[in-house]
Amino acid sequence: MSRTFKARITAAIAALAFGLWALGVPPAPHARAADEPSLTTLVRQRIKYVFIIYQENRSFDSYFGTFPGADGYFSHGPALPPGFDQPILDTDGTTAMIHPFRIGPAQYAADTDDVDHSHTGIDAKMDIVDGTPRMDRFALTEERKFSPTGNPTLQAKQFGELTMAYEDCDTVPFLWRYADHFTLFDRIFQQMTGPSTPGNLAIIAAQTGITQRILHPDEAAGGANGDSGAGVPVLDDDDPFWGSPTDTTAAGKMPVNPADFPGYGTQRNLTFASLPLTLGGAALSTTVKTDADPAGDLRDVGDDIGAIARTGAASTPWGWYEEGYDREPGNPDDGPQTADGTHAAYVTHHNGPQYFGYIANNPGMSAHLHGLDDFRRAIDRRTLPRGGVFYLKGGYRNLLGLKPADPDTAVQTRFVGDDDHPAYSDAQISEAMVADLVNRIARSPYWSQSAIVLTWDDSEGDYDHVVPRIRHGVPGEAPQSDGPRVPLIVISPFAKTHAIVHDAGDHASVVKLVNAVFGLLPLQSLPDEQHAAQIARGLFGEGDFGPVDADPRITDLLGAFDRERLRGSKPPLPAHAAIIPDALVRTLPQQTGYGCGAIGILPVDRQMHIENFIPADFNPRPKTNPTAP
Repeated sequence: MSRTFKARITAAIAALAFGLWALGVPPAPHARAADEPSLTTLVRQRIKYVFIIYQENRSFDSYFGTFPGADGYFSHGPALPPGFDQPILDTDGTTAMIHPFRIGPAQYAADTDDVDHSHTGIDAKMDIVDGTPRMDRFALTEERKFSPTGNPTLQAKQFGELTMAYEDCDTVPFLWRYADHFTLFDRIFQQMTGPSTPGNLAIIAAQTGITQRILHPDEAAGGANGDSGAGVPVLDDDDPFWGSPTDTTAAGKMPVNPADFPGYGTQRNLTFASLPLTLGGAALSTTVKTDADPAGDLRDVGDDIGAIARTGAASTPWGWYEEGYDREPGNPDDGPQTADGTHAAYVTHHNGPQYFGYIANNPGMSAHLHGLDDFRRAIDRRTLPRGGVFYLKGGYRNLLGLKPADPDTAVQTRFVGDDDHPAYSDAQISEAMVADLVNRIARSPYWSQSAIVLTWDDSEGDYDHVVPRIRHGVPGEAPQSDGPRVPLIVISPFAKTHAIVHDAGDHASVVKLVNAVFGLLPLQSLPDEQHAAQIARGLFGEGDFGPVDADPRITDLLGAFDRERLRGSKPPLPAHAAIIPDALVRTLPQQTGYGCGAIGILPVDRQMHIENFIPADFNPRPKTNPTAP
């Protein structure tokens, strides 16, 4: 960054700092009378459905770093945030500096290649020194992955630059519209530094397997600071054992994408507690009797099952709906989404429940797993049960039959996914999938009792400036640490509007919300998890050694809700507040020009007239569309 530019940006930040922070200051806490119901009680009375739309691989700053009022790039007064200036090597070996820059329709920013988001990769990008992340090696670490020695290639440099690029409401206007109309959280971190699978486990289990590691040391993952090989805690994207070639189940075998093997490794059977157990209530002791291998699948949750059953609570309906899990409708241009059991749209390692034997190896539990269109049909036909929690995920294709706006042949072929994962998903197709689901919920009777949580499973390895809390785990092994922030939006008739909540949390916050709404025992309180944590404390001293869904340092997301709306003294938000017109959903913003101006939001960098310096050699798709020499 030049001194002139740095002086300009520092002056601009200083001039507008007070006004920007004022936008994000939460209202004074409501003074609650002694006999007034608690917020948890009010939420439990009003919310009967929790829908979790779970997307892939975006850091908070990469999508919302210039959202007005949020903790973004330019919210820190005269000071620049950690990592705003980062080193990067030029192709001649000289060191330059790079800072965040905006990409949009001119760069076809909806389609970007994938950067390194492995456990060790994100740890290196955060640059943890003496236990504190400096958040300043995203570009250089990415660059060195492709050119580990010598001068970097142009492609390596472009990948490094890509980690510092960000989008705004000209690329993902639907997401910004939801954030504006409802409640945006700007302090939610990915629970485990790493790729997709750990996030897809943490959002139902509030951990990725540290308790299983404590109880079974021979099942440890990867060795010291490693992230390869099957093991716990889960740090990588090995496919679940269930459905893999190693699985010899004769009937009712779990599905896998046919392209996974050879290629993906196979994770071991996971046996630690998760929401599907606590949601089972008093009936759980009966449900587990149909497990095909109780000795193996239930070895670490036997006491948990007893504790859950003794609550006497009714079971809570739940479902995991993921595109490609079963036969999905096709479209004439792209062929069937899933045909004859091939599961072409299915991202196997994104299905968190499939990793657990007590779900996958029990027909009474695996019946809760479905394809994404099954949810759309259930909503449209009004056949959902009375209340429950429902996880919704896209995949390698999209059910709307959309194609990227970029006419490039390679982009048209490769970027048709809708779960927002770079390298195969188009961001605008992905937000269209979200809007399609939100519209269906909003137009249904379920809207009046619903909370929709929209969040992402990991930060993709893209830059985010907020320093996460480091949680130390087993000495000599990979740290159990929060990673960079991910976006999280709560959409509900009882949500606050135009609100930004600064409460800190991570993927366990979603579990904590489900606990609060349905009155579940926290996973952290279950006896088998308590036993593992006690062993760990005896061996290793203090530390976080299990699920954290009862940790007071983790928000339960209840800050998203308006107490007056819950009490009935203010009307709930109408369905049309959430609905995006179908014509907009089915035609990409790149093609219509729908963006920041249409939704009436001026991003902070434009408010501050900050010059946007896109590197001259930048390429959003260094692998898909290599730059000609």
